[in-house]
Amino acid sequence: MKAKSSENAKTGSEAARVRGSGAQKVYQALRQSILDLTLDPGSPLDEVTLSEQFQMSRTPIREALVRLVAEGLAKTLPNRNTVVATIDFAQLPVYFEALTLMYRVTTRAAAVHRSPEQIADIRKFEAVYADAVARRDALAMIQSNRDFHVAIAEAGGNSYFTGLFARLLDEGRRILRIYYRSFDDTLPQQYVEEHSLMVQAIEAGDAERADALAAGHAAQIVKQIQSYINRETVSKIAL
Repeated sequence: MKAKSSENAKTGSEAARVRGSGAQKVYQALRQSILDLTLDPGSPLDEVTLSEQFQMSRTPIREALVRLVAEGLAKTLPNRNTVVATIDFAQLPVYFEALTLMYRVTTRAAAVHRSPEQIADIRKFEAVYADAVARRDALAMIQSNRDFHVAIAEAGGNSYFTGLFARLLDEGRRILRIYYRSFDDTLPQQYVEEHSLMVQAIEAGDAERADALAAGHAAQIVKQIQSYINRETVSKIAL
């Protein structure tokens, strides 16, 4: 009897692992398509259709969708259908204002409070980002850029700033994808070097320069995104 119970428990554990592996596979595939804008904002994420597409039961599909909703990349509607989260372009000015402030305050704070170990972490993410840019891997650029700036925020020593900045960076992943797309994923080297200059200012403990560099870095990103969106809007109207 005990042997049978043990066997059933083992079978259940294996099934859970398989389901978890399936959910992870679906999550990663959908997440990449959403971040890469292959799946347009507002696109339906129907469990039945996805179950057929991935040749899985609806349970791992549902688990993957729950994770995407938690990240803000998908949204559950009142009718319980799930869709790719929309991008509220009308709120972009407010978003950019908050993002710019966090760039500045976290970089300034890092210049004041950083430790040698934290500088090493920041430089590690700087190198990962530079490599992603060289490979024109937009999704890797988005992730490593996030890791780089969160590491700077952590060096600043204010957990509230770090949490807010991380949330803003996560919410803006698709906006940043638009930014890289505006360069055809070939980011000019000068923008890569901006990261290096910020690290130098942080390491030197120069809070004023760190602040100024962060403000300039944020400003060029905002300007480039706004310009690209305006061009795309004009192009669609012309068509």
